[in-house]
Amino acid sequence: MKRDIIVVGGYGHVGGQICEQLAIQFPGRVYAAGRSLARAEQFCSRLGGKVKPLRIAVGEQPQTEQLKDAKLVVMCLDQTDTSFARACLTAGVDYVDVSANGTFFEAMEQLKEENAGLNSTAVLSVGLAPGLTNLLALKAFQSMEEISRIEIAIMLGLGDAHGKAAIEWTVQSLAGSFAITENGSTRRVSSFTEGIYTDFGFALGERKTYRFPFSDQQTLVRTLKVPTISTRLCFDSRMVTGVMALLKAAGFGRLLGVKRIKKWTIQAFSKLRFGSARYAVKVAGYGKKAGVDAIVEYGLQGTKEAEVTAMTAAAVAKMMYESKLPRGIYHVEQLFELDVCDQHLLLQLKGEKLESSRSLIANIESWSRIQG
Repeated sequence: MKRDIIVVGGYGHVGGQICEQLAIQFPGRVYAAGRSLARAEQFCSRLGGKVKPLRIAVGEQPQTEQLKDAKLVVMCLDQTDTSFARACLTAGVDYVDVSANGTFFEAMEQLKEENAGLNSTAVLSVGLAPGLTNLLALKAFQSMEEISRIEIAIMLGLGDAHGKAAIEWTVQSLAGSFAITENGSTRRVSSFTEGIYTDFGFALGERKTYRFPFSDQQTLVRTLKVPTISTRLCFDSRMVTGVMALLKAAGFGRLLGVKRIKKWTIQAFSKLRFGSARYAVKVAGYGKKAGVDAIVEYGLQGTKEAEVTAMTAAAVAKMMYESKLPRGIYHVEQLFELDVCDQHLLLQLKGEKLESSRSLIANIESWSRIQG
């Protein structure tokens, strides 16, 4: 009987927290996996043996022996192709992806279209952004009779500790351009441009946010069929946000194509502890409710973005482990939805209202309002 949970990247910044949380629910069944068995063993020894070490390297085809007892794989590393995920799905192993790579997600969706012998379930877009942003966008979609536009904004705390992969992705994203969908048509925009003011609520107030290539804005167009979706970013430090916008306007993004400058920028972000560890998310849906123009807004905030990412991934993994889900490849909002009850952020299977079909993500500050 398949019982094991393998967390690939399980000794990393986010993966380690996922391992710890899942080990509480499933003691003795969780494996922290990665390229370095020594690092996996070192991580597991700190947890007193509650999590077991395993060597699995992304980019290498997983061995049949490694997956024979696995019921679920949680992937915390970026990938360039779908071969590892395909191996899991054809072997009947459920799969959760905590990365934010839009190109990889498109390749996974293509794998679904090919119907390539999928014998289990994959859930993509699991974390804060994408992840909770997708689920809040779903709430906005469900709250309106018609919806024409969804705007997502994310504030990240520079005082927080971020994993190496997340920092590298952020710096890389600053340099490039990406596709957005407006009124059903696509156009390319440069990251950290076209700033608008976003009211995050609470004591945060308005912050200027800029376009950024989070994958939620691409996938939600396909899953929710909303004509216009945008995602913007700012940092908790208004000064740093403003400086980044000025640098981008002055052409700094092009300099990130120089290997030495890119490396220096990644190192600078890794050492930067300017501001707080607070993050915030705001999702606004524009459309009609009760026949009149309306805006529905949802927001949440907390501290330690990696922690809430890990908690979201652990909640999804727990429900996949304990539930029978349809075979195939899905984004999180296609199988799950959020319920907010007395500041408890709860994940539940779509359409299910039973307590047994819910899992606590976090105790978190949240708010909502409808204007119309």
